[in-house]
This record gives sequence, C-alpha cells and structure tokens, in this order.
Amino acid sequence: MDRLDRALAIATDRRRVLAGLGFGGLGLGGATLAAPALAEQLARLGFLGARDERPLTTAFPGKGSMILQRATPPLLETPMAVFDRDVFTPNDQFFVRWHYADIPTAIDVEKFRLKIRGAVGRPLSLSLARLLRMPRIELAAVNQCSGNSRGFFAPRVPGAQWGHGAMGNARWMGVRLRDLLDLAGVRAGATAVRFAGLDRPATPGAPDFAKTLAIDHARDGEVMLAFAMNGEQLPLLNGFPIRLVVPGWYSTYWVKMLDDIEVLTGADEQYWMAKAYKIPTAPRANVAPGTKDFPSVPINRMVPRSWVTSLAPGQTIGFTPTIPIGGIAMGGDHGAARVEVSADGGRRWQRAVLGPDRGRYGFRRWDAEVPLRGRGRATLLSRCWNSAGVAQPTVANWNPSGFMRGVIEATDIVIA
Repeated sequence: MDRLDRALAIATDRRRVLAGLGFGGLGLGGATLAAPALAEQLARLGFLGARDERPLTTAFPGKGSMILQRATPPLLETPMAVFDRDVFTPNDQFFVRWHYADIPTAIDVEKFRLKIRGAVGRPLSLSLARLLRMPRIELAAVNQCSGNSRGFFAPRVPGAQWGHGAMGNARWMGVRLRDLLDLAGVRAGATAVRFAGLDRPATPGAPDFAKTLAIDHARDGEVMLAFAMNGEQLPLLNGFPIRLVVPGWYSTYWVKMLDDIEVLTGADEQYWMAKAYKIPTAPRANVAPGTKDFPSVPINRMVPRSWVTSLAPGQTIGFTPTIPIGGIAMGGDHGAARVEVSADGGRRWQRAVLGPDRGRYGFRRWDAEVPLRGRGRATLLSRCWNSAGVAQPTVANWNPSGFMRGVIEATDIVIA
C-alpha cells in the first residue's frame, strides 16, 4: 500500500476520521472562529480607494494562516505569497467558500452514502468504501470562486470582497462521473445532471444548494468525484468526503460534501441555476456599470488570468538595472501557453519563461528578468494567452455580481 492509499484508508476508519477532522468545541457557528487573538495581524488586499485590510487567522481546523473574509459560513482566502511557493496550493492554505452555515462538523463514513437517482435504470446508494474501489483518475485543475477579485471591481459591487486569493490549484484524485452514470444506467431523454451536498440552509424554506451540468458535459470523462487532493484526503472544509471537480469551470459547480446526484430530463429551474450565479451574455460578461436589465446565462468557463507573486504590492526594493520577477498563470478552460511581462506599466513587454506544464487546467509558473527605468514607483504587469489564443484584456470587465473578472492585473512596487 503506497502513501496515498494509506492516507485514503483513513476515510474507511470512522474513529480516525472523526478524531482527525472533527471540530471539537470550536463549532463552525461559534464566535471563536473570528480569531480575536490574531486581530492585529492584517493582510492588505490592494483595493483602490477602499478598506482593504482583513485579519489573518489560524482558528479553522485543518487550516494554516488564512485571510478571514467571513467566519459564518466560512470564507477563507489564500494569501498571495502562498502562490509563489509552488504551482500546487497546499491543502492547509487552500481557499474555503461555503454558501450556508449549516455544515456537518464530522462525517460518519460508515453511514455515508452517495445517491444516484432520477432518470436512471438502477438508482444507487454507494458507500465511500465502494467508491474507493473504483478505477481512479488524477488531474490538476484550478478551483476558482466566481467572485474571485471582486474587491477590485470599479464601481464596486456587493458580495464578498475577495482579493485575488479565492482560488487554488491541486492534483485531484477520484472517479470519473461518467463511470458512475454508466453504473446507474442513464435513460434515454436525460438532458442534465444535478448535484447537491450535505450543507443545508439555516432558514426554513431556503433552497438547498445544488448545481447542474448538461449531460454531455457530465459524461466527458474529465468531470470527476474527488476524494483526494495533493496526495491526501480532502480536508473537511474543502468538501470531505467527496466533492465534484469540474475542470476549467468556476467553483460554484464544484459541489462539496457531495451526496446526491440526480439525472434530469428537463431544464433545472431551481434557484441556484435559474437565478443565482448568472452572467451577462455579452462578451466577457461585460456590461456598462449601472446596467440592471440584460440577457444572462449561468456562469460557466473560466478565462485566462495571471499574477505577479514574487513581489507584493507596495513592496520596496533597492535599485538595480534589472530584477527577477515571477508568478503564476492559468488558461481558464484551456492551457496557459504564453506569458509576457512589463515593468513599466505596459510600455514595453517581453516574453517570460514558462515552467513545466503540470496539466492544462492548472497553474503554470512563469519567470522573467525585467529592466528598471530608475528609482520611484514601478508597475509590474503580466499577460497570459491560453492555447486557444485568448489573452487577458487591457480593460477590466464589469457586471453587477462581480463575477468572472478578467484583465491584466497590476502590481505596484517602489524602487529605492
């Protein structure tokens, strides 16, 4: 048995899971999650003309130092410095986003069952042990919140004011959704598949969180049910025991603590597909600020993005004729194929050197040596093209939900 199999074996031992992942007296709804002992340690997110400081916290089980956006339900952002260390985001600093506060604080894996129902020939109720015996796949993919970078929208929009850290890249291991659907026997006329998890709304009558994929997408062989990330079992806050992984699509579809799969024969008219997470149909989901009435569709594929991670906004460094800079890029629904960088606000560009391709849906490291014009303020930029030829634009998009930000991001530093 190799290291990963030993780690996954924990998931079949109820006592070890509850001891390792239970929240004890902390409680997801407790005020103690605000981490008052760390209130003086603040992270600056760099929003223009806005309050951009957030506390750092280590109060959440299984998590290291995270930017606290909200305690209930948990919204934890990954500090940007973490992304400079490796293209894979460590599990203990992988961002967290839940919609409802009623989240199980422990999972009895002996009783846990994944239900597959609806337009299928053989409704199933599968144990975690049964899933672990199925053929496995592994792939690298970025999990990014639809509202990542919302705090940079101008004019500002309501919602969680994320910096750039509502994202993470991991090696996900699990079973193909297609294999499970084949096991259940999808009936003729099926059009879509709906997914729901163990979290529940705290308000009576509120809709359970559920998301839907078209049947052909669900059966593409890449959509998977993951029980491991980065060679370890999923952390509870990131969806233990299993979560949906939808490579190249925004995180809203990556349902956590997945326990219900329903095959549909018609459109999903429930709230979380029909009304929530909708974007303008206009290119880049972009409308003029203030626009309220526009055609919309459910958010879907991610767009190319890149960031400087080797230097922090506002950081002061000594003058030298050239400096090394580095960062990460992602191609969205395609691989990151090319990155260019600038140290003078975009007047001059040069090609960066890309690191190894660890998977087309994941982050890719880039590095460059850039010239400095002199002392004072310098604006560092990076621009990514994906393998389909789509590049980050020079002008930011806007929509009233603050979704799907896509633009060349700037990092201002000071040369002393």
